[in-house]
Amino acid sequence: MSHFKEPPKKQLGQHFLHDRNVIERIVFAVNPKPGDVLVEIGPGQGAITFPLLKKHGALTVIEFDRDLITPLSEAAHGLGDLTIVHKDVLKVDFGKLAGDSRIRLVGNLPYNISTPILFHVLEHAEGIVDMHFMLQKEVVERMAAAPGSKVYGRLSVMLQAICEVVPLFDVAPAAFRPPPKVDSAVVRLLPRPADQIGIADPALFERLVRDAFGQRRKTLRNAVQAICSADQISAAGIRPELRAEQLAVSEFIKLSNYLSANPTAIDIP
Repeated sequence: MSHFKEPPKKQLGQHFLHDRNVIERIVFAVNPKPGDVLVEIGPGQGAITFPLLKKHGALTVIEFDRDLITPLSEAAHGLGDLTIVHKDVLKVDFGKLAGDSRIRLVGNLPYNISTPILFHVLEHAEGIVDMHFMLQKEVVERMAAAPGSKVYGRLSVMLQAICEVVPLFDVAPAAFRPPPKVDSAVVRLLPRPADQIGIADPALFERLVRDAFGQRRKTLRNAVQAICSADQISAAGIRPELRAEQLAVSEFIKLSNYLSANPTAIDIP
């Protein structure tokens, strides 16, 4: 008998995974090892939760929907040690959650807030070993896009600057209840060691990337004129007439670091 009586809530972007083959592929991709600290975002009705709990013996889950808390707790009985954090994931301090350890994140992310979640976990990347997320296929394509691609943008640059982005496999709508109107995909994110990232001023870098892609049709000199001049862009070794989508991630870092070392009077919010 199922512990879960509540139907998926459209306003929370809930699509519950039920395809056993997909679930097994995700658990295989995560491949938890003894000593790993596993944290799942949005367990829903436990499709990934319970197989991971059985395999690993301990799991922390972050669930916003209070109607799922008791059923999750009851269904986990006898499978392992399940810790449930009832909170909005955007307000969770993953650094605090990790304590002295680094955590491994997994989740079928709510599609309506997946991008804010990605930016939020990036802030805590130094405390994360890896991440395995299910997202809209279109979002995964943006995350992994190369310069020159139509979907290469702010999300691509911000994620790739901090993490290695590895798309794993696609998932059809029929794998969910109710089926979403889009295809999904599973992606692995591997945060880089801090000394390999090399961003001198993260706030400046974030502002630069945001402004550069704010109006895609503009050249770099026009898009980021509130931050720097065309002469400064040239001095950093980058052509000011290029558009943002033509710059590699390394070039955004190069320009940001040049501006950090040669500050102007611009106030970075």
